[in-house]
Amino acid sequence: MALPDGGLSGEEVPFPEIIELNVGGQVYITRYSTLTSVPDSLLWEMFSQKSAKGLARDTKGRFFVDRDGFLFRYILDYMRDQQLVLPDHFPERGRLQREAEFFNLPELVKLLAPKISKQNSLGDEGCQSDPEDSSPGIDAARNLGSLGAAAAACASLVPGAMDSKCSGFITIGYRGSYTLGRDSHTDAKFRRVARIMVCGKTSLAKEVFGETLNESRDPDRPPERYTSRYYLKFTFLEQAFDKLADAGFHMVACNSTGTCAFAHEQTDDKIWTSYTEYVFYPSSFYQLL
Repeated sequence: MALPDGGLSGEEVPFPEIIELNVGGQVYITRYSTLTSVPDSLLWEMFSQKSAKGLARDTKGRFFVDRDGFLFRYILDYMRDQQLVLPDHFPERGRLQREAEFFNLPELVKLLAPKISKQNSLGDEGCQSDPEDSSPGIDAARNLGSLGAAAAACASLVPGAMDSKCSGFITIGYRGSYTLGRDSHTDAKFRRVARIMVCGKTSLAKEVFGETLNESRDPDRPPERYTSRYYLKFTFLEQAFDKLADAGFHMVACNSTGTCAFAHEQTDDKIWTSYTEYVFYPSSFYQLL
């Protein structure tokens, strides 16, 4: 039996140099020195014992650990070089942090702890989603709130930009969808706009859209505050653009995202959903520049 590089001095270590682990049904093969690389960790305590008799084993004699076998790969990677490397957009950071706590890896726990972004302070406290709204538009409302507040801050940097009666950014957001069938024929109602959302200063939104603005989701918002909870009583984007153009606004930026899902399990029809934002500002802004 080969002996590990390190271990109990002056005594024969009861573990081989290469160790097989069964973690939640997933088999891992690693070196003894890797498992004992972080002092006082759970694995260090398990494999620094004078005897392996007290450790659980599976039917094939492998050491058994009853934890998440898929996440253990990141635990093992960390123990090899004490560095954290995760895939892009890793979705299980919270669960991995819980595994790190179980294996008593405090430095890894710190690396996995969520970091508070300073950008969180940009959003207006009233720009929150409705609890009863379970649609994907919840995140969209939050994005509109942050965008509107940040845009207003940019406008304040332009001398004289806020002097006119109709001045400031207005962001229009909408979610549309269409169905694409097996024969690549789209639904005749390809653009189904359920609601056109408005984000901006309360007084400015009322000035531009007047009676066509639905304030039912945020009825008591003071005129000097910002909101992303207003929406229009009509569902035609061109009508919203016409009102903005009549008020002296024109588009300065836009962005869009999209997702796809199958409409029915028995068919190949797909539903494409997109969310789009348009940012408007008065034409006088460019005259100042």
